[in-house]
Amino acid sequence: MWGTEPEPPDSPFPPSPAARAVPQPRLSWPLSPVPVVTKYFDAPETPYGAGHRGVDLAAVPGQEVLAADAGVVVFAGIVAGRPVISVDHDGGLRTTYEPVLPKVAAGDQVFRGQVLGTVLAGHPGCAVAACLHWGVRRGEEYVDPLSLTGEVGEYRLKPWADGA
Repeated sequence: MWGTEPEPPDSPFPPSPAARAVPQPRLSWPLSPVPVVTKYFDAPETPYGAGHRGVDLAAVPGQEVLAADAGVVVFAGIVAGRPVISVDHDGGLRTTYEPVLPKVAAGDQVFRGQVLGTVLAGHPGCAVAACLHWGVRRGEEYVDPLSLTGEVGEYRLKPWADGA
């Protein structure tokens, strides 16, 4: 019966700091509630090769897009005919969000969870009413956004580079 089991004896050894610490994910989700991933990250084999340099998240047109972390908006405008927002964060990360009708402008400081804009319909290949494409770069390298949220995603090993 629940609640009648004896308590385990106290350990003579205190828990290690690592056992007590629960790491906070580096980035929060850009949609609330946590969305369904409709297309996963697929790293290109070469800088200009085919791949999917982010994740597509199921959304509804007009849904608020949230900053994944505190930072500075470095771009809010049109790229290849699509409205895009880019935010630089500490540690060399840059997040991108598209297609988004912006409520922020380049130079604005934003906080984690702040509304950046609203999702627009029309993301190519989206199987639902609307999708938010969410990308992350560290320097010039694209990384899987899910790996920074604490979610278990599809991971691939990078090829070993000679002399690295």
